[in-house]
Amino acid sequence: MHVLFVHQNYPAQFGHIARRLISDLGWKCTFVSRLPPRNDRGVKLVQYELEGGATVNNHYCARTFENAIWNAHAVYQACEQKLKTAPDLIVGHSGFGSTLFLRELFQCPIINYFEYYYHTKNSDLDFRPDFQPTTLDYLHTRARNSILLLDLNNCDAGYCPTNWQHSLFPTEYLPKLEVIFDGVDTRLWYRRKRRERRVGGRLLKKKTRVVTYCSWGLEAMRGFDIFMKVAKRIYEEYPDTLFVVVGAEQTYYGGDERYIKHATFKEHVLSQDDYDLSRFCFTGQIPTKQLIEILSISDLHIYLSVPFVLSWSVFNALACECIVLASDTAPVRELITPGENGLLVDFHDVEGLASNALKVLRDPAMYRSMGTRGAELIREKYNLESSLERLTSFYRRVCSKTESAVTP
Repeated sequence: MHVLFVHQNYPAQFGHIARRLISDLGWKCTFVSRLPPRNDRGVKLVQYELEGGATVNNHYCARTFENAIWNAHAVYQACEQKLKTAPDLIVGHSGFGSTLFLRELFQCPIINYFEYYYHTKNSDLDFRPDFQPTTLDYLHTRARNSILLLDLNNCDAGYCPTNWQHSLFPTEYLPKLEVIFDGVDTRLWYRRKRRERRVGGRLLKKKTRVVTYCSWGLEAMRGFDIFMKVAKRIYEEYPDTLFVVVGAEQTYYGGDERYIKHATFKEHVLSQDDYDLSRFCFTGQIPTKQLIEILSISDLHIYLSVPFVLSWSVFNALACECIVLASDTAPVRELITPGENGLLVDFHDVEGLASNALKVLRDPAMYRSMGTRGAELIREKYNLESSLERLTSFYRRVCSKTESAVTP
């Protein structure tokens, strides 16, 4: 069995699956991405190179589609020129358009991974009143689903990581989509016991409380500005608190740059108030091992998100038995049950978030059972082994169904 995975980046959602298929089942796995070619534990990486993309001359609403077509064509060319053996199955991330043209090159089933279907109302687009979209933004949101709809029509089957994300897609396509989470490697993501706590080489006192915040980028979609306001309320009431902030000073989701006059959203946020930065440790993006060490000493983990794709970071924080205080938004409610495995407060309620945080920090032992139950949830429902079993079964089923459909 030869599986061709397609994603702009590696390993993304598929690297761990590919390596397991190779080691456990002896399958052959090829991964097409924009990264340089190499072999990673049996996974053969093939590089595709873009020859163009959207420009300012393209209509604003068409730029996402334009980029997707350039990606799809580049993937097609790379596979046509560099793949020596045809795949038996193609698995690709929808949204980049990467698998769209492969139907013309290979006679095999295609499975797409669908993360998010965009909506103009009651969504990430209009959730924050302080970042109001323009009329053109609403039009662009409708247009950006075009490549997703092409993939929904083109693929043999698809899957979404959570029930909430699955529910966003058009009803006529829901029977074609399954819900299978990526999986958390609980052999890696678990709380380490520490005799002493250090952050950036700094030895922390026993009475010092550690509040963690983690996001791929420090941006409005993940409530970085809300977090900073909450943090200030916390240290004004409980001074012996260290805030460890993990994430790049870059916007990956949303259009923060259109609403600010600074180079980064972080700079914009810090300019809005007088923050005592001695109470913060900004780490940037860090290796997995270091992140696990930080989460293992966390007294409270704050996770904020508008209605959007759930971050891997909140799953990892739960796996590391963090007491999680999160925004009460639809995707988060699927994962966290208030009072059982975490706390939920309205995204915009700075005072409510700070009040709940202070209750935890004044008596972490009282809330420790929430962290324990959070880790239990991850081990029972979101663990990597179960996800890999479901995905492998899903791949086999789609291939078998397709073969049956073409057999006379």
